[in-house]
Amino acid sequence: MFRSFGVFNYRVWFFGAMISNVGGWMQSTAQDWVVLTELTRHDATAMGATMALQFGPPLVLVGLTGRVADRFDRRRILFVTQSTLMLLALCVATLLLTNVMTLPLMLVFAACFGIANAFDAPARQTFVSDMVSMENASNAVALNSASFNMARLIGPAVGGLAIVGLGSGWVFVANAATFLAMIVALLLIRTRELVPRPRHHRAGGLMVGLRYVRSRPDLTVVFVMVFLIGAFGMNFPIFASTMALEFHRQADGYGVLSSVLAIGSLTGALLAARRDRARVRVLMLAAGGFGAASLVSAQMPSYLWYAITLVFVGFSTVTMLTTANGYVQTTTDPALRGRVLALYMAVVMGATPIGAPIAGWVADTFGPRAAISVGGVAGLLSFAIGAGWMLYSGRLHRREDARFLLTLDETRPVTVVEAMDRAVTPPAVSPTTPITSATTPIRTELATAEKGDAEMGDAEKGRPESGADRGAGDHGDPKDDRE
Repeated sequence: MFRSFGVFNYRVWFFGAMISNVGGWMQSTAQDWVVLTELTRHDATAMGATMALQFGPPLVLVGLTGRVADRFDRRRILFVTQSTLMLLALCVATLLLTNVMTLPLMLVFAACFGIANAFDAPARQTFVSDMVSMENASNAVALNSASFNMARLIGPAVGGLAIVGLGSGWVFVANAATFLAMIVALLLIRTRELVPRPRHHRAGGLMVGLRYVRSRPDLTVVFVMVFLIGAFGMNFPIFASTMALEFHRQADGYGVLSSVLAIGSLTGALLAARRDRARVRVLMLAAGGFGAASLVSAQMPSYLWYAITLVFVGFSTVTMLTTANGYVQTTTDPALRGRVLALYMAVVMGATPIGAPIAGWVADTFGPRAAISVGGVAGLLSFAIGAGWMLYSGRLHRREDARFLLTLDETRPVTVVEAMDRAVTPPAVSPTTPITSATTPIRTELATAEKGDAEMGDAEKGRPESGADRGAGDHGDPKDDRE
């Protein structure tokens, strides 16, 4: 489960990121509560607008941020973004402590946080793959998610107590201090031990990433599923804060709900770290679990029962996100990983500007339970899309020996190519030619023929390849087929 800890650089990164993430969750709790209770009179729509401005820049700047993550030193990018976020936190703290903060100013700072995070997120996500070998990349991504959710377990509860005891301004000061942990970690990283990454100098920006995703139906399905839940289901600050008010709780009660959500999230992240690789079927089941758990949570009659159901919501959410993130990272051409990850982060974070204002309006108009139910329906729809794709691709079908049972056929999809067998990038990119590579889990007919020719003697080269030959190959076990 913890095999990535054998790498010095990853150990340093993990603990630095966890400390910084604790501060980030404290600040997130304080910002949401300030907008909801100090700058407005329980206006969930204003809170949704704040979230939209904070998470909108990754969607608007996706064509630039992914290219920056691919073409420049990611460690230096993170130095700049982390320092910028620290200064922004200090500015907000000063305005709050001097009682001059207003809602328009908070909206401006939310947009500034969003711009800095738009460049920080793809660089941070892809930098994880620079620290470990590709066979450990999925484990590193899952442990990274565990670090994030351990911080989520601590940060909101501490932040809620700090708001009550010290005031919201000091929470922003504390978050600014935690950025120093990440900056120190970046200074301690041994650059000579980072994994070399191929560069795709001839590739363009956003359109190349889009063409790559469009040429991969599996990635397209993953992106659509994540978008639906990200837009309508993952508006937890709105859901938890408005439900806390409905149960007559204050900032500490809101912080506790966020921390309870993190209990399930941490469990999901640790279980994801145990898996050898990310699978689409796990993503599909997690999406269905999210939808069901959200609908159940919307019906809970008390604060305690609502908190209990949030454990299951958090578990399914992080299982889904960690699986999707690991799948995208480990099956994408390394020369284009930054651009594809930027698209993925734009889908995850950029969905919020679409869904958060809607969720805030629904919560204001029909109540928080209705807003949560909309997210639950989005989860079930995401599950249906994943299941439909599996049926359409031929993976899931009725068993021949049982009329009412289904089976998942692992031999139908194209065979997974082991990650990093050879770092090969395509010689050129054209609008009509899909981009493939050794790490792309697509075995083209040409690649299959070349491998078959190499394994057969010259006397057998004229023999057509059988279905059994196609399914076996050097990567052997049919269970290794991409999911």
